[in-house]
Amino acid sequence: MQQRKVIAPKFEWSFLLPRYWLTWVSIVLLYTISWLPYRLQLWLGRGIGQLIKLFAHKRYQVAKRNLELCFPHYSEQQRARILAANVNNAGMAILETSMGWWWPTWRVARKAEFEGYEHIEAILAKGKGVLIYCIHNMNLEFSVRVAGLKTPSVAFYRKHNNNLMEYMQYHGRNRSNKYMVNKRDVRGLINALNDGEVCFYLPDQDYGKNKCEFAPLFAVPQVATTTGSLLFAQQANCETLFIASVRTATGYCIKIFPGLENFPSGDDNYDVTRMNKKIEEMILIAPEQYLWMHKRFKTRPDPTEPSLYG
Repeated sequence: MQQRKVIAPKFEWSFLLPRYWLTWVSIVLLYTISWLPYRLQLWLGRGIGQLIKLFAHKRYQVAKRNLELCFPHYSEQQRARILAANVNNAGMAILETSMGWWWPTWRVARKAEFEGYEHIEAILAKGKGVLIYCIHNMNLEFSVRVAGLKTPSVAFYRKHNNNLMEYMQYHGRNRSNKYMVNKRDVRGLINALNDGEVCFYLPDQDYGKNKCEFAPLFAVPQVATTTGSLLFAQQANCETLFIASVRTATGYCIKIFPGLENFPSGDDNYDVTRMNKKIEEMILIAPEQYLWMHKRFKTRPDPTEPSLYG
């Protein structure tokens, strides 16, 4: 079946013009750091995290508020510990992106760990596509590269606004993906699943009120939750799984979990409620590694309600 793949961007001589020089400085710096010993990169990542706390204070406050909303039963000290570690992981995420784009395969393989990969193999053996629901752990960019060591995947793709960064981003991500489809190309992802591909979908962010149900997530009773995750499972010849990517003391572990039974059931609210419960379980494996800096609870059931972010 023919796919509408994202076309690989080509190098342009205009990338050498002055308007891209600052971007080149960033690229060269990150590329150089990517070749440093891993332990040194962990140390640098913590330093970058402190800069994020200082210069991206609004994002820091969003993370703090999300932890308050999700874990009101935790003590202030418990939430503060998670937040402090989360800031360090946010800094490391920048370096993990460069690792994912530029590390040679042998170096990635040295950090690769897998649990539950047999679930993917079992579905592929049936000749079906594998729809994998991921969460936004901050090491995701590198972990997708790790996952690609086993089976290159198909994923949605959002073009970068900077043309030079778009060139780098596409070719960096293409090292682990079989190909990519535009983020709005629903039919393209369904076709890939029908072709027996492994495809990733991230259902854990606030995509607005269109095509969503309101369901609990942690201590927040009504959270806008996309029903797009159900659409693919309904229309494609596939089975579903869940993945959490966790940085461990020795590497990056790709944890693969079985999908939900009788899913989709036909009751969208019931299904997204179950989906959110599974997302909770995966976040709690390493809550300090999750992307708390996203306004997950921005969309409210009643738009006249006051914002949960003040």
